[in-house]
Amino acid sequence: MGDLTGKVAVVTGASTERGIGSTIALKLAGAGASVYLVAEGTEAGLRRVQATCSALPEAGRILYGAFDLSQRGVPEKMIETAAAAFGRIDVLVNAAGIRAALDFEQYTRDDFEKVVAVNLAAPFFASQAVAPIMRRQGGGRIIHIASQLARVTYAKRALYGLTKAALVHLTKSMAYELGRDGITVNSISPGPIRTQYIIDRDAAEPEAAAQRVKTYLPIGRLGEPGEIADVALFLATTPATYLQGEDICVDGGYTVH
Repeated sequence: MGDLTGKVAVVTGASTERGIGSTIALKLAGAGASVYLVAEGTEAGLRRVQATCSALPEAGRILYGAFDLSQRGVPEKMIETAAAAFGRIDVLVNAAGIRAALDFEQYTRDDFEKVVAVNLAAPFFASQAVAPIMRRQGGGRIIHIASQLARVTYAKRALYGLTKAALVHLTKSMAYELGRDGITVNSISPGPIRTQYIIDRDAAEPEAAAQRVKTYLPIGRLGEPGEIADVALFLATTPATYLQGEDICVDGGYTVH
């Protein structure tokens, strides 16, 4: 697919092996981008992903920063730090997120504020901070990682789904306001993906895992992180900039029934 040589990407949630964020970072680096890797307090993981990306012959400079994106002012500081290090930002991938799995009546105010802070406020304020940088450069690409649960519901996912649905709405609102500045804003809604979290969960309950695949996935399998990264690379490089404000659901058919 496209070439990102000379471009700079910031990818959040980029420290977990077999994670969506780290796989996207690897894909962008492989297309020639310099990448600023971001995650919360996980420098060992960030260093591993940095080493993997740096080993790619096409990759530009790979740097990282540990930021707690749930804290006020930190998403803006992340963008400021990345811009100072590289001199520009062409692609922002808001992939950091946290899960919450409780019955509706069990959520506390603290739960609500933490999930909203990471899943919604962080992309909002990081995007707000990067927009003037991209505007000065003549454009850029912002990609939010939402979820198929922005469209449908599932047990114990009221809060998580709420934040992801709001993120899809944010995608459309940003596209409406920023498109004239050459800033393309789209989101990706992954379905069940074989991240390390899912691998570990399914290993602990194999029968339930098999039943979930049978019930919800017409394709008959979980997705792979690389299948989300391929779409992210497409959105980061496509000349089809008329694709604006869309949420691309990559879910193996989860939401077709």
